[in-house]
Amino acid sequence: MGVSGFIKGFKLLHRTKPRIRLHPYGYIQRRYFLDTKILNSSDSLLPVLIVGAGPVGLVLSVLLTKFGIKCTVLEKNKGFSKHPQAHFINNRTMEVFRKLDGLAEEIQRSQPPVDLWGKFIYCTSLTGSILGSVDHMHPQDFEKIVSPVSVAHFSQYKLTRLLVKLLENLGFGIHTLEGPDSLDHEPLRGGEILMGYECVSIDTTDECVTATVSFSKEGKLLMRKIQSKILIGADGAGSMVRKLVGIDLKGEKDLQKLVSVHFWSKDLGRYLLNERPGMLFFIFNTEVIGVIVAHDLTQGEFVLQIPFYPPQQNLEDFSPEICKKLILKLVGQELSDIDVIDIKPWVMHAEVAERFVCGNNQIMLCGDAAHRFPPAGGFGMNTGIQDAHNLAWKIASLLNGVAPTSILATYETERKPIAVFNTALSVQNFRAAMAVPATLGLDPTVANSVHQVINKGFGSILPSSMQKAILDGIFSIGRSQLSEFILNENNPLGSSRLAKLRHIFEEGKSLQLQFPAEDLGFRYLEGALVPDSDDVVPAPELPTGRRRDYVPCADPGSRLPHMKAKVLSNFPSEETISTLDLVSENKVEFLLIIAPMEESYNLAQAAFKVAEEYKVSTKVCILWPADSVTRVQPESKAKLAPWKNYIDVIEVKRSLDSSSWWSTCQMTEQGAILVRPDEHIAWRSKSRVVGDLYSKMKIVFSTVLGFESMNS
Repeated sequence: MGVSGFIKGFKLLHRTKPRIRLHPYGYIQRRYFLDTKILNSSDSLLPVLIVGAGPVGLVLSVLLTKFGIKCTVLEKNKGFSKHPQAHFINNRTMEVFRKLDGLAEEIQRSQPPVDLWGKFIYCTSLTGSILGSVDHMHPQDFEKIVSPVSVAHFSQYKLTRLLVKLLENLGFGIHTLEGPDSLDHEPLRGGEILMGYECVSIDTTDECVTATVSFSKEGKLLMRKIQSKILIGADGAGSMVRKLVGIDLKGEKDLQKLVSVHFWSKDLGRYLLNERPGMLFFIFNTEVIGVIVAHDLTQGEFVLQIPFYPPQQNLEDFSPEICKKLILKLVGQELSDIDVIDIKPWVMHAEVAERFVCGNNQIMLCGDAAHRFPPAGGFGMNTGIQDAHNLAWKIASLLNGVAPTSILATYETERKPIAVFNTALSVQNFRAAMAVPATLGLDPTVANSVHQVINKGFGSILPSSMQKAILDGIFSIGRSQLSEFILNENNPLGSSRLAKLRHIFEEGKSLQLQFPAEDLGFRYLEGALVPDSDDVVPAPELPTGRRRDYVPCADPGSRLPHMKAKVLSNFPSEETISTLDLVSENKVEFLLIIAPMEESYNLAQAAFKVAEEYKVSTKVCILWPADSVTRVQPESKAKLAPWKNYIDVIEVKRSLDSSSWWSTCQMTEQGAILVRPDEHIAWRSKSRVVGDLYSKMKIVFSTVLGFESMNS
């Protein structure tokens, strides 16, 4: 299926309200206990129940807590995973983390230096010939021109650890079943992370969602009902919440099966630090093919990803001892300190849930529960965290009585098209990764076809041992293409392949890491926003698979552009901030950005009046041009009285010929920008607003909050 077909294969909007099926307790067939008991608790109605304590669920719980919304988090595992998993944190996610009590700064302090992880290296072994390398970090990526923060390389389990610490600082408690802090009989009041609890059924009424959760204690299966106003499924790619509410996935299944091997070797880390530092090492030799992810060279922490072909292969073929031998073959020399920590199989999919919201807007899917990507480009966790960022302010607006339930439907309207696009981009990037082995004479599609013939064709009638021997033999013949006899400049075939390989790297046609245009430039075309009156909705853009630079814009639905500014409220004591910092991090508050002009002050007065009627907090930012600092405080104070929630800032240009704020936004200084609590633009006027300003702002707020749709 082509990329355009992949995108068109999804229906972007699903507004039907499904019936939620109540599954019996026996739905979890794999659990067997001697006794089962349902506990009747005296829980009050929780505002929000989050199922899943991965990074997405934890980030959502932090955001909700900072917005004053109580929530409880359930995690089916009894402990947090220590498998590194995701490790690339993109620009937009780091911007979200800047607002989480210094989380971005902590990640930047803790991560390895960027010159140790910016490259992808292709080689015959870690100590053998280098076939090529690609440096994915450009100087401008760290100059903080388009964003106040840079990308990061930081393992998922370390991120989880920091998020848990952050939640503990916010008053959360971590409760395990075996410890003295177990809450199996205690009422839930919000602020809990419950480890070892699995959601096994869901029921909804107009008033609440009831989740039945199971947990084992002293050999018994116990169950408990938890009621909440809203339930979030952030429980990963195999989401039980998604299955319980009957939401299907659509896309491509089983792109590839792999085994992930987490191991430590300080000796290997030291060698690579000195000889060939990088993030990903793609290794091709006659004995084994694999990818080694260097999570931290200084500590010697790695993950090996190796293709897996069941049922001819099984997990017994990847015991710790066998994995050590595979690692040594990939390294190309002896290592005495390899410590294999964890071995787990996984399947690469490219699928998006048909719905993100169901149950009368009471149940939502976030992160991998809503979309499963190939890891190419690192969009999985990043897209999930940005799901949470989009959803948190909407939940808070509803529960605080500011917006109707329809505002939660805009979560799907906005985020599903982004998930569909990122899925297609990840698939395209994965296909680009496969171009390298294909050029070397190892076309992965051929390997998969051979495997299919053995599984479903004539090979299926053969004994399993013979199937395995045939598969191993064919793969061995394929790997012989990587012999030094063939793969050298003196061999015409090898020379041609190496030349094609160099062309792939030079043209940026191999696996890419950075996508600034998609990272910072994604835009919501409809949802909790007001499109420009002359806005023609563009056709769905197809991903290029190549790096494209981000171009700032202020179109409705876009992320607010970053520019440095100085706060003038305490002039001459001036603090330099990002325009993104003007959006509050601790409350649901809209931001209206205007220039210091009479008509704009009048518009701000109207916005304040409407916001007061809707009981939604709104702040006004008066953004002064770089060459004017006089009469700031007295003028704004007089023009906006009696309203006091405003801030004066002056733009800080990088150079004399840099564009002004309004030019960067492709607007006149008579215009105005209304920014949502998630830093995306809700509405803008490119030039002066004419007519009844109060009526205009009332239409804007009612549309963004969802009241307009109720009246239409």
